[in-house]
Amino acid sequence: MVQPVKAFSGDRLRVRVYENETDMGMAAASLTESYIRQAIETRGHANLILATGASQFDFLEALKQKTIGWEKVTVFHLDEYIGLSPDHPASFRRYLKERILDSVSPGRVFLINGDAPDLDSEMAAYSRLLKENPVDIACIGIGENGHIAFNDPPVADFNDPVLVKAVKLDHECRMQQLGEGWFPSLEEVPKMAVTLTIPAIMNSGAISCVVPGERKRKAVNNTLYAGISEKCPATILRNHPDATLFLDRLSFSET
Repeated sequence: MVQPVKAFSGDRLRVRVYENETDMGMAAASLTESYIRQAIETRGHANLILATGASQFDFLEALKQKTIGWEKVTVFHLDEYIGLSPDHPASFRRYLKERILDSVSPGRVFLINGDAPDLDSEMAAYSRLLKENPVDIACIGIGENGHIAFNDPPVADFNDPVLVKAVKLDHECRMQQLGEGWFPSLEEVPKMAVTLTIPAIMNSGAISCVVPGERKRKAVNNTLYAGISEKCPATILRNHPDATLFLDRLSFSET
């Protein structure tokens, strides 16, 4: 087991800092594996949420290497752009299929169809699936603007009455997608997305939050030390009873 170079808590949030992104990804994968195994041993199956984005590369690669009874796992994901084809290079459905799902073949996979002809029905159906399959562990990240999933500060609601909703992406979020190379120009970055809401994420039995890289340092700092509010949506993680924040040296700051 890879050991952190620093370990502490921010309110209820466990924080683990690792030497580099590879170690961080391995540690997060080990934790996720343990929750999946525990759920399978207890109930015979596990329900898992997976995140996407460049920050998740090492974690997903490490998770693929774990010996997990994937046939007993149901996979959800956090969000998808509205109107984007599942074949588009930036589609989160494509991302997950290529980076992990096609390799591990989970028993069930429920992906958000952001290009569904009836988006309201799609969101209602996904909400029902989440209610019927309580999530054992949500594997998420934090955006440069402090978002979790696509709950950017202007649309984040800690008391959201719904589990899934359509949102307008703020400028900083869209610039992050451009900066990570998913789109050739800002004009091509979608302005709308479907996202799990903050209550949908917080309803998970456990949360593993993987946040590497210097570009995320400000967001991590705010998550740990700012007041808990929608101004930095990730601050809500400090209220979860079983959440772990995985960082590397580049994303962590002492103050």
